[in-house]
Amino acid sequence: MTRTITLSVDQLYRAQPGGIGTYVRGLASGLASLGDDSFDVVGLAPSGPVPAAAAALEIELVKAPVPLRLLTRLWSTWALGVPRRSSVVHATSMAGPFGGGGATAVHSVAMHDLLWRDEPDAATSAGVRFHESRLALLARREDVRIFTSSPPLADRLVAEGFSPSRLHRVRLGVDDDATAPASTGSVAQFLAAQGVTRPFTLYAGTREPRKNLDVLIAAHQSARHDRAELGPLVVAGPPGWGGVETHDATVVGHVERSMLKGLYRDAAVVAYVPRAEGWGLPPVEALHAGASVVASTTTPSVAANPEVVLVDPLDVTSVANGLLVALDQPSDAEAAARRRDSVSELTWRNCALDHMAGWR
Repeated sequence: MTRTITLSVDQLYRAQPGGIGTYVRGLASGLASLGDDSFDVVGLAPSGPVPAAAAALEIELVKAPVPLRLLTRLWSTWALGVPRRSSVVHATSMAGPFGGGGATAVHSVAMHDLLWRDEPDAATSAGVRFHESRLALLARREDVRIFTSSPPLADRLVAEGFSPSRLHRVRLGVDDDATAPASTGSVAQFLAAQGVTRPFTLYAGTREPRKNLDVLIAAHQSARHDRAELGPLVVAGPPGWGGVETHDATVVGHVERSMLKGLYRDAAVVAYVPRAEGWGLPPVEALHAGASVVASTTTPSVAANPEVVLVDPLDVTSVANGLLVALDQPSDAEAAARRRDSVSELTWRNCALDHMAGWR
């Protein structure tokens, strides 16, 4: 008998799907890569037009009868839209749903961070209330299994009173090799149009206060004074919550996936030094591209990776020194291969396998 795994895909209906959107797409592709005929995958979506990101999942989409904003409110009480045939109901964020499906259905949720506590200024008061209420709901709902990619987050949840038996560690992925990186020539042409010539330092991610761009910019200015080979700081990614000053950095905004992979590959250094982070996909993507990476000690995805230069995100001097150390790292093919190998287990297939194990 074929089981149905239902995944919430509401994040892909938001203006900025962000890291959770990447997780939704990656998990769906990882499950498809297993080639297992014993289950099928369904995406649970709000009503309304289907955005390109959701259509690209290439799975059946089941629409709930209400729009996005109302749906995420109702999911705290009702498993609205969940197909009755579901054997697994997986909430890909704390929005839900947390029930529904068959009588023996497994219910689970992906918890990505506690950033509304770590960086309360990075959320509205309504957002803080929403997340606190969902956390309290999940604390009560001992039948809901919790998946997390961050060991520090798992430890914090246990300290909050969550039973360790409910927690399941999952790996995230960076392998989107179906998208080829832009050629070096294309990257150079793109940057030249922005007034940048090689070499350059790259930051990739949203522009918001918790990403600590003010410290990174000050540190880059200091380090570049000593080593011009760092080049200008290029900031790639969309604006996030809260305004930030980018000073002399070159902001290129959102770039297509192919160009982003080319930027990772060609950067002298990739720097990612947030004050607080749920997991941290950009530095892992940079390592997958073979880049030399500086990251804050608060970035769980690379905190134990020996290929990364770790720095104190609150100390401009620490970040500046980290940039100089990373610049002096080998840049040959052997070093690039070693960096790629350091994240080789982070595949969406492994992500899917981890979820399947947690659903047993």
